[in-house]
Amino acid sequence: MIECRDVVRVYGQEKKGFRALQGVSFMVAAGEFSAIMGPSGCGKSTLLNILGLLDRPTTGQFLLKGTDASRMGDGERTLLRRQTIGFVFQAFNLLPRLSALENVCLPMTYAGARRAEREARARELLEKVGLKDKALRPPVELSGGERQRVGIARALANRPALLLADEPTGNLDSKSSADILAMLQELHKEGLTIILVTHDPNIAKAADRVLRLKDGRLE
Repeated sequence: MIECRDVVRVYGQEKKGFRALQGVSFMVAAGEFSAIMGPSGCGKSTLLNILGLLDRPTTGQFLLKGTDASRMGDGERTLLRRQTIGFVFQAFNLLPRLSALENVCLPMTYAGARRAEREARARELLEKVGLKDKALRPPVELSGGERQRVGIARALANRPALLLADEPTGNLDSKSSADILAMLQELHKEGLTIILVTHDPNIAKAADRVLRLKDGRLE
């Protein structure tokens, strides 16, 4: 599913700038659940942005499903990201004026799906995450755990092959965190490839494999 080949990311001038990633190489197989761990400033967010096609390596290659995304144009990358990747964020990133249903519909709207198709898929996903009865509620009327469930439903809207979760339990209490992790593990059992970024070793235990970053390098 994913292959990083000697990925380097430099901010500023290539020779004198800050090297956020320093020659990172690894592979993630389809259907694998991996965690990326490390302290603040180790390069986790930079790596996640590259994996999510939101940034490019300064040098090295990033292959997604066998395609060298490093060499793609912006339009091609946007299309590949929309078709292949779902994102779950620590801060949920839900639009406050939209209902849970409308938030889940958004990725399908951008993908050009018809309204009836969008709403049917969104209701199906909200039922899957246990929020069937709260589809018309705005985020302000939902708990943190419920907002993250909406976030997961939204991430699944376009049937991605890869789910990227950036500290998905960082703003949740212990019970809600356990519920979200259980949900991710269930999605993994269904065959979804998941990469979870965290600084918490207890959260990382949910994954099959842990990749540890330190000072921009894999330990």
